[in-house]
Amino acid sequence: MKNHINLQFKPPNNPYFLTLTSLIFSGAILIIAGRALANNAVLRSMFSCQAQGLGGVIPTINVWFQQGTNLSFIPAGETIKKVWLNDPSQVTMDFDGPMCMQFGPDRNNNVGDCKNSAANVIQLRRIKKINIPGLPTTDKTLLTVVTEQGGKNKLYTFEIVYDTGSPEYHTLAIYPDPPSPSSAPACVRVGQSRN
Repeated sequence: MKNHINLQFKPPNNPYFLTLTSLIFSGAILIIAGRALANNAVLRSMFSCQAQGLGGVIPTINVWFQQGTNLSFIPAGETIKKVWLNDPSQVTMDFDGPMCMQFGPDRNNNVGDCKNSAANVIQLRRIKKINIPGLPTTDKTLLTVVTEQGGKNKLYTFEIVYDTGSPEYHTLAIYPDPPSPSSAPACVRVGQSRN
């Protein structure tokens, strides 16, 4: 004789039990998925006028030990012409093309091809602090970038923040300014006159 095992599931007779179970399960999935998405944000973006600080706020770029942070001007269609990093003791820079760089306050301390710069992306990476005489210890520094598009230059300044822990994003993408009904970009703060 064969023994048969009956593995049929018999749901409870209460019709609300299945609905409640489905809601609890769906809610748990949404909470877990939301946390996963929040912890894995890979792209941060802003318009060109915001990145230039024309709205009255200096943009920040966080750099971590675990991975590099890219600053991309590809969406804006701009070419990087020159870069200054005020404190190179805790950040390395790399570019996707020939580049002109200046380290420190000395304008004659240039490295690279300053006439034919053609990079669109800067890759920043936090490193263990190197002792450079004369540089104070700070928790941030300033990155200045000059770009060119169609024969016109733009000046960007970014506050580089030395961060710890898990990276929050890996790319800050700069996009062209949104259309504006006036001649000024949409994110430019307009001053108010006092009477």
